[in-house]
Amino acid sequence: MFPPGRAGEGERIDFGALAYDDITMARLRALGAGPGWRCLDVGAGTGTVSCRLLEEAGVTGVLAVDRDVRFLSERPVSGLDMLEADITAPDFDPGRFRLVHARFVLMHLPERERLIARLAELVEPGGVLVLSDAVDLTSDRAPGTPYTEVMRAMWQALRDTIGTDVSWVPAYPQVLRGAGLVSVGAEIHVPPLLPGSPISRFWADTWERSRAPMLATGLVDDAAVDEAIRYLGSDQCAALSAGMLTVWGWKPEEGRR
Repeated sequence: MFPPGRAGEGERIDFGALAYDDITMARLRALGAGPGWRCLDVGAGTGTVSCRLLEEAGVTGVLAVDRDVRFLSERPVSGLDMLEADITAPDFDPGRFRLVHARFVLMHLPERERLIARLAELVEPGGVLVLSDAVDLTSDRAPGTPYTEVMRAMWQALRDTIGTDVSWVPAYPQVLRGAGLVSVGAEIHVPPLLPGSPISRFWADTWERSRAPMLATGLVDDAAVDEAIRYLGSDQCAALSAGMLTVWGWKPEEGRR
């Protein structure tokens, strides 16, 4: 649905980064990310979090992993290493890190619990695993608007094509605890949908790029998608964006549980 080689895909990803990066960085810095930390950024996208870890938090190094690193290669930042890899591969083993971070990755992949356990193994003793994924707030109780109608179609299209499933994201804290991590915490951020805001532009662009799969669900037609995009850009918009749930857990020091 979102091939990296399609014109404008990097800009779409960056709209999401503008909406969420400050929140992500505030959490990573609150957890102590800084000098001496080696970090693994899984599904690094255009590399905004990886670069900010280096430039703002002052971490020692970041290994940015993605299935396609074309956007990362445009960021020649000291301390940033790149790895083109599939984290679902059985031989994926890039080493051990003080911080392992993945944002908007696992919700798109099968065998999520196995992958979380695998990522937990990549955390060195005393380190932390931080995961962020989307929480759908367009429940059956949400008022019917052009926005909610198209968002529901988008989630269905993602399930039908990629296999995306955000329904289990609220279970992340228990999954991390089951993976042997301790001092598990979680928080949710919901960016405001305001005309011209990064998150509103992200959703509008996402809908344009996924229009065909959304139409295939039978839940919307072209007119409904066009109306939702206009609604997002208007002062009439009154809706909740998808939330970003972030959960973290620490790897116990050797000999401690």
